[in-house]
Amino acid sequence: MKNILYIILLILPGLASAQNTDSLDIKIGQMIMVGFSSQTITSNDPTLKEIREGKVGGVVLFEKNIQNRNSYIGLKQLTWALQSASPEPLFVALDHEGGKVNRLKEKYKFPKTVSAKYLGELGNMDSIRFYGEIYASTLAGLGFNVNFAPVVDLAINKDNPVIHKIERSYSDDPDKMVLFAEQMIESHDRYGVVSVLKHFPGHGSSHADTHLGIADVTPYWQSKEIMPYRILIDKKQVQAVMTAHIVNKRLDKRGLPGTLSKPIVTGLLRDSLNFNGVVFSDDMQMHAITKYYGLEKAIKLSIQAGVDVLIFSNNIPNSDERTVDAVHRIVRQLVESGELSTGRIDASYRRIKRLKAGLY
Repeated sequence: MKNILYIILLILPGLASAQNTDSLDIKIGQMIMVGFSSQTITSNDPTLKEIREGKVGGVVLFEKNIQNRNSYIGLKQLTWALQSASPEPLFVALDHEGGKVNRLKEKYKFPKTVSAKYLGELGNMDSIRFYGEIYASTLAGLGFNVNFAPVVDLAINKDNPVIHKIERSYSDDPDKMVLFAEQMIESHDRYGVVSVLKHFPGHGSSHADTHLGIADVTPYWQSKEIMPYRILIDKKQVQAVMTAHIVNKRLDKRGLPGTLSKPIVTGLLRDSLNFNGVVFSDDMQMHAITKYYGLEKAIKLSIQAGVDVLIFSNNIPNSDERTVDAVHRIVRQLVESGELSTGRIDASYRRIKRLKAGLY
């Protein structure tokens, strides 16, 4: 009871905070998702203040946010406090793919997970539904409403260091991928958790890791890598997509990473595949972005490309921390200077609000 009262005291100052910002500030805030550094929260935490002010539309958590003891209760209290502080519904996200990409480990007393590769090779739909139900129900119970999964990258390059080698892909066959991903999506839908398909337009053929630098898939990428997206979008199964930071000059002649590419995000995903859901960036602090693009340029290009939510996880080693104030200020200045239109911000805001409306 004391813990609940304490959290209520934390959030009371933020109940009327949205009145102190104009509509443009609120719209920009909805486009920003950030990481959180601690396992507990205090009333003077800067992230909590930014959430109260409407400058943050989402939070992504990692293993570093999980307490060693009373892990479930501690994490639930954290997500509840973050959500309750927000004047508008907050995306609370996690990467919960299963296997090696899993923050909710058994050592913290969370349910066992298995890799996508294991499930794909097993090929048993009941098993996929079973694990999908476990993943989704666990996330929903903890207060998460967004899962950055399933991965629909095809396992084309068997030496791929970031997809196949760490067992994140179900299959190299688009039709099998659709069957397996669909089951995961449906399980998450039942528990009110948004599935975010990744990494568009395909990371499975890459030979490098975009956490470390540029991954150019131009010589290797195959057109079938967009088939899972095309089929699932046509079936009205896709609410959200995450972009890849890969370079593909077959799709963008300028060689911009997918996250920063208008031909890829707007031209291919939105116009050709008719996707009108929310587009999340992959982490804007991955070195494929930070080593080659300044903060302002990366923000401008990604929004111009058609990305709705920019993720700054503050979880990448040796990457400068990006503050919410800095990101928010840059976006507003770009709008005020005319480099970004208010119409472009409004379009993202409408998509984000529509998705959040379905969660509550």
